[in-house]
Amino acid sequence: MSELIVLKKQLLQHENKSSAVNIRKFFKNSQDDIFLGVSTVLLRQIAKHFTTLSLTHLLELMSSDVHEERAIAYIILCLKFKKADEKEQLDIFNFYIDYRHTIRDWDGVDGVAPYVVGPYLLNREKTLLYTLANSKSIWDRRIAIISTWWFIRQNEIEDTLKLAEILLSDQEDLIHKATGWMLREVGKRNIVALKRFLELHHARCSRTTLRYAIEKFSPEERQYYLNLR
Repeated sequence: MSELIVLKKQLLQHENKSSAVNIRKFFKNSQDDIFLGVSTVLLRQIAKHFTTLSLTHLLELMSSDVHEERAIAYIILCLKFKKADEKEQLDIFNFYIDYRHTIRDWDGVDGVAPYVVGPYLLNREKTLLYTLANSKSIWDRRIAIISTWWFIRQNEIEDTLKLAEILLSDQEDLIHKATGWMLREVGKRNIVALKRFLELHHARCSRTTLRYAIEKFSPEERQYYLNLR
């Protein structure tokens, strides 16, 4: 029996229909998916035993209508990347970018981009992120900004601020939230830079982006920036 079949059977063994109803609520873009109701914690535990799955098998999982099959593929992809040498990391990075059209909801971005795209591009040319930020695909645009989470952790905030500026005019709520989230992360490392950005661009910030960005501010500061709009 192949590893892939064993993995799929394990997921089915942990099916929880009541949990599936609750999990579905968080994935508005995946309402046609089959949800098994397997928790993220359990998916992570199972994934550790399947890190030798090939990229071909991961692509099959990423293309599945079963939400948990896609979710565990993303977890395994990150585990493989973490253990990989430079050549293998390039292969995994290219694989994710080449097959990003399989992404159906935010978890296909948030579960991989900060742990594969960000680390791979940290000390490399970042033109790809600016191309993605201007894409018609909401998931491309979310990859662009969420990938910079890894940069921020290394105190590199310039690209986050540049990409955020591009995405301030975006019409999608999931991009407003992602942009505000990354701006908030910038503020954890450099509050002066965040406040300067908000002073310059507050008029273009959606209310959602602004609320996410200023979440850690004092009540007085939050009110100040909300009143600027």
